Amino acid sequence: MPANVNESVSESVGEGVAKTPQQLEEAKEAARRAFIAELWRRFEGLQEWAISHWPDQKNPLSSADFVEARKEILSLRSPAGPLNQPEKQDAAEPKPEEGGAQYLDTTPAPWP
Repeated sequence: MPANVNESVSESVGEGVAKTPQQLEEAKEAARRAFIAELWRRFEGLQEWAISHWPDQKNPLSSADFVEARKEILSLRSPAGPLNQPEKQDAAEPKPEEGGAQYLDTTPAPWP
């Protein structure tokens, strides 16, 4: 098994052949998708095991107890997902030394 993603990418694209940046990017994307698919498959197995082996039968686990974990795994599918949006917003605004705001209020307004 390769020690890192770059090794697995070069193995999946082909050995000894010069790769274009697009081929490398496509191979990285394929490796990322394969990882996420395997992670999902293993998580489903873990969830089934946890539900069937939960020791407190008076308060049994259900698939609803794993909703947040499923959301986190699904957020890995899109590299431009909600976790990466703040970075893009920050990159669009000028830095304080470039004349941008020194403080940005990120606290949401209270519900009316």
